[in-house]
Amino acid sequence: MTELKHYFAPTSLDQAVERLKDGDVTILAGGTDLTPQSQAGRIKFKHTLMNIRHIPQLSGITLEGREIRIGALATITEIMEHPLIKERLPVLVEACDHFASDQIRNAGTIGGNICNASPAGDMLIPLLVLDACVELASMPEAKIYRHCMPLSTFFVGPGKTRKSLCELVTGVRIPIPEANHVARFYKHGTRPALDISTISIGIAGTLVDGSLSNVRVAFGAVAPTPTRAAQTEQALEGQRLDEATIDKVAAIARDEVKPIDDVRATAWYRKEMIHNITKRILSHVAQA
Repeated sequence: MTELKHYFAPTSLDQAVERLKDGDVTILAGGTDLTPQSQAGRIKFKHTLMNIRHIPQLSGITLEGREIRIGALATITEIMEHPLIKERLPVLVEACDHFASDQIRNAGTIGGNICNASPAGDMLIPLLVLDACVELASMPEAKIYRHCMPLSTFFVGPGKTRKSLCELVTGVRIPIPEANHVARFYKHGTRPALDISTISIGIAGTLVDGSLSNVRVAFGAVAPTPTRAAQTEQALEGQRLDEATIDKVAAIARDEVKPIDDVRATAWYRKEMIHNITKRILSHVAQA
């Protein structure tokens, strides 16, 4: 990596994506992950450090048609306290409440959490079960090109995404849930808010007369990326949440994940936690 030589603080999206054409740029937003990782030597600054905090197009939480847009610079605290999120996407508030400390929540951004692409990223699991997509902007020619990529296809490995070096994450878009939508998030760790999760689970769907449809299930910290659980979703789709179904689905969830042993937990423990917490969440949903 080239030694850091330039600091750049754009005040418009055009300026930012124009600079990204160089490809040799480190992006700074909240800095809650970049700073400790650079100090530990795990990340080396590129030729230019670009501070995106002063770009107004990256801020705000707004209702746009049938979607809620959360700007990439929205902090975890802003998301947790915003009335629109509380009303329409309470599972995000639940996840925010288990995100690090107050100090980190005040500085850390949703865009940073997405780009960090940690398999244990706290906001990524609820965003997956909410069918979120990631807004990306670039300037391949003379004007800005924008597109939205489903979060379910965005991650390719620990710390790796499909975002190119010339693209900037500008926000996340979430479809407004339909009536009777239910969603739950659970994070397990030694200290659930302050520690990296041992496992995390998100389950969402439409609950009518005790049956769950349009099912979304996602797991964190049990694979190289935050991941949707296709087999578990299929087993749940259209099923009545009685005791037999819940037992069957929890066993499928346990067998679907392929975790590893690491300093936080063994693979066996993670699989058992997926089984037990999936069962607990579905029992709570059944009583909703």
